[in-house]
Amino acid sequence: MRRTTVLAIAAAASATLVATGCGSSGSDDKPATKQAAPSVDGQGINVRPLSDLKQGGSLRFRIDQWITQYNINQVDGQQGDAQDIIKAVLPDLFDADTKGAIHTNPSFLVSAKVTSTSPQVVEYTLNPKAKWSDGKPLSWKDFEAQWKALNGTNTAYEASDTSGYDHISKVEQGADAHAVKVTFNKPYADWQRLFDPLYPAAYIDTPEKFNKGWAEKAPVTGAAFKVGTYDKTAQTVTIVPDPAWWGPKPKLDSVVYRVLDSSAGTEAYLNKELDETTALLPEDYKRLAKAADTDIRRGARWDEVHITLNGGRGPLKDVKVRNALQAAINRAGVNESFSKDLTFELKPLNNHFFMPNQEGYQDNSSEFDKYDPEKAKKLLEEAGWKDAGEGKPRTKDGKKLTLDYTLSAGGTSAQSDQAELVQQMLGAVGVKVNIKSVPANDFFNKFVNTGNFDLVSFRNVDAVYQTMLTSTFRQPQGKNLFQNFGSIGSPEIDALLTKAGETTDHAESIKLYNQADVLIWKLGHSIELYQRPQIDAVRKGLANYGAFGLADTDYTKVGWVK
Repeated sequence: MRRTTVLAIAAAASATLVATGCGSSGSDDKPATKQAAPSVDGQGINVRPLSDLKQGGSLRFRIDQWITQYNINQVDGQQGDAQDIIKAVLPDLFDADTKGAIHTNPSFLVSAKVTSTSPQVVEYTLNPKAKWSDGKPLSWKDFEAQWKALNGTNTAYEASDTSGYDHISKVEQGADAHAVKVTFNKPYADWQRLFDPLYPAAYIDTPEKFNKGWAEKAPVTGAAFKVGTYDKTAQTVTIVPDPAWWGPKPKLDSVVYRVLDSSAGTEAYLNKELDETTALLPEDYKRLAKAADTDIRRGARWDEVHITLNGGRGPLKDVKVRNALQAAINRAGVNESFSKDLTFELKPLNNHFFMPNQEGYQDNSSEFDKYDPEKAKKLLEEAGWKDAGEGKPRTKDGKKLTLDYTLSAGGTSAQSDQAELVQQMLGAVGVKVNIKSVPANDFFNKFVNTGNFDLVSFRNVDAVYQTMLTSTFRQPQGKNLFQNFGSIGSPEIDALLTKAGETTDHAESIKLYNQADVLIWKLGHSIELYQRPQIDAVRKGLANYGAFGLADTDYTKVGWVK
C-alpha cells in the first residue's frame, strides 16, 4: 500500500514530534544510550511463508481522518491514509523492495520496459487476466485517460502533480489489446512512477469525474481487495477480498480502517481494538513494549518532519522574514528536546530530497539555518519590522508581527509541545505566534491543502523517486498549489527540477537535485527537522507486515500465523 506515484503527506499528529522511540532512559534518569538508526534497507515485518499462515482473520488500523477524496492524483487526495487504502484496491503496477529498487507487479504487468531512447518509448504488456470490478479489462485507454487528466494541458482537471505526464506526447495501443505504447517528447528517468496506481478511464475521463467522482468513495476497484463498506457514522472503511481477483488469494477476510485521534492509538491498541500502532513517543513505547503478544518492529522509511512556511500571504511573503524565522528556530534544540529520553539516534535533516541514510544526501542548509537569534533580529529590522520592546511583537506600518501556527486537534501532546517551543523561540525575536487548533478532519482539506496557515507541521513520506517531490517545490499555477502549500518557489528551482527529472544519468540527477535544494533552503521554503524512522507495535502473530522501510506492502501475503 505504499505510495509510488504521488508524494504522500501525513498528519503531524502522527507522532510528527518525536522521531524515534525505543525506550526511556530508565528509572535512574541517566541519559539513554543511543542506538544507530536502521540501515537504508532496514525493515521489520516478520517474514513468513504463506504455508505458515491461516486463512481468515481481520486486520485493524487507525487512520487520521475520514477520507473525502479517493482520487490520489487530485489536489484533495494527498492525505496518506487515502493513498494507503487506494493502493490496496486499484492496480499497483510497480513495487519497491527493501532498498527502494522498483519491480513490475506480475498480477498486472507481464513486462514494462524502455524500447527506444530517441524518442523515449515505454511499452507495457498487461496481464490478460487483469480487469476492473465492472468487468472491463485493463487497457491502453486507461493509460490514455490518466495521461490526459494529468498532463496539465486542461486545467479543469484539478491535478496535484503533472510532472512526468507532461513529458508524454502520445499514448496508444501497442501490438495487441493487452499492450500499451507510451511515447515521450522529452526523456523522463522515473517513468515507472507514472500510472501507478492506475485509474479506470470511464471514471476519470472528464474533469467532473476526475474532481468529484471519487469523493468519499472508490466507484470502481481492480485488485485483490475491494471496498466492502463505508460507515461514516462509525468512521470506518472496510476492504475485503474481491472474489473476481485473478491473482494469489489473500489470507485475510478484511482490513478495517478506523478514524481515531493519534493520541488514542496506544490505548486502542492495548484495548485490542487495533493490531498496529506507532510506538515512537517515549510514553507510548514504555507501555507498548511491555504489552502482551506484541512485537516492536523497526524500519528506515523515507519520512521527513518539517515546518512549512507560507510565503503566499502576510509577513512571510518577504523572504527576509522567512530567513529570520529560520535563524530564530533552534532546530537542534527542537530535535533534542524530543529525543533526550530515547535510545534511538535522531539525526538532523539538512536535505529536502534525500534522507541521511540515502545515496545523494548532503548538507544543503543555508547560512540562515544555523541558530542565530541576533541574525534573526537584524533580518527583521531590515524587513522593516521594528522592535517594540521585550515580550512585545515587532511592528510595521502600525501592524504587529503575528503568525498562526496551525495544529490538528487530533494530535499528540508532543505536537503541541513542538508548537509551543517554536512559539517561544520566535517570541524571543519579536514574532508573536498564535497556536490555532483545528478539527482533525479539516486539517488537510481546509487548511494545509488550501494554504490557509502561516506555519504548519506535517510529514512528507515515501518519496522513493525524487521526481515525486517536484510538486512540493514547483511554483503554483493560479489556485492550484500542487503540493507546494506555502507557495514558495522560483523559475530557477523549476528549471533544475525539470532538468533533473529528464536526465537518465543517476549521478547527474543527484547533482541537479542538490543544486535545487540549495536554492530551496535559501528561499526559506520550509524548516527541516529530522528523519522519522518507523517504530511500530504490532500483534506478534501478524506476518509479513510492520515497519516496511522503503518496501511496499503486498496484502495478499499479510496474515495471521497458524
